[in-house]
Amino acid sequence: MSSSAMALAQELASLLPATREGFFNPYATPHPLDANSNNPQAKLARLGAHLDCDPEVICVGEAPGYQGCALSGVAFTCEDQILSGAIPRVALLSERLSSRPKGPFKEPSAAAVWGILYELGLAERAVLWNAVQMHPHRPGNPLCNRTPTTSEVMEGKPAMLALRSAFPKAKLVAIGKKSQGLMDRMGLACDLAVRHPSYGGKPEFQASMRAAFGRRALPI
Repeated sequence: MSSSAMALAQELASLLPATREGFFNPYATPHPLDANSNNPQAKLARLGAHLDCDPEVICVGEAPGYQGCALSGVAFTCEDQILSGAIPRVALLSERLSSRPKGPFKEPSAAAVWGILYELGLAERAVLWNAVQMHPHRPGNPLCNRTPTTSEVMEGKPAMLALRSAFPKAKLVAIGKKSQGLMDRMGLACDLAVRHPSYGGKPEFQASMRAAFGRRALPI
């Protein structure tokens, strides 16, 4: 990992608010399900490795989920993908990220996003982030997701602007209407807005990405 990528990760993390009830910062506070080795520093290091590229695209979601970024430190990325070595630039791990008895967390949206990035040849040239890189959850229940409030999202603006400034030539892709609206509120013009792959949106998400980046759909 380059020193500049790690410096960017540290800058982005420093621009996020501190963890508070119902609003979790993965780079500052241990998660209740973190395995012993998966501390905030480990998540920050994975973020630095993820940022170590010259991206063609920056894909932006709304906020992290408890099955993904809250544990991995990388947006649209889950424990199962890290353990299987499926994430470019992020080291393959032999130890679990979580202490979940049922096994590693799997996130369908993460699989959909990385799947299309690999198909389109963009995986090595993509950076993933969220409008607010904090996990919003119901107070007292970190193993759930909730929609962030408008004021909470705007707390992610400094980091979002810093990321955009670091990679000004990359195409900014909003994943989901909510993300697109949040980018608008932050004064950022998206180059592309696509449907979120959740709730049956995967085919439309894939089709939009294929059309935008000039590739044909692969045969089924």
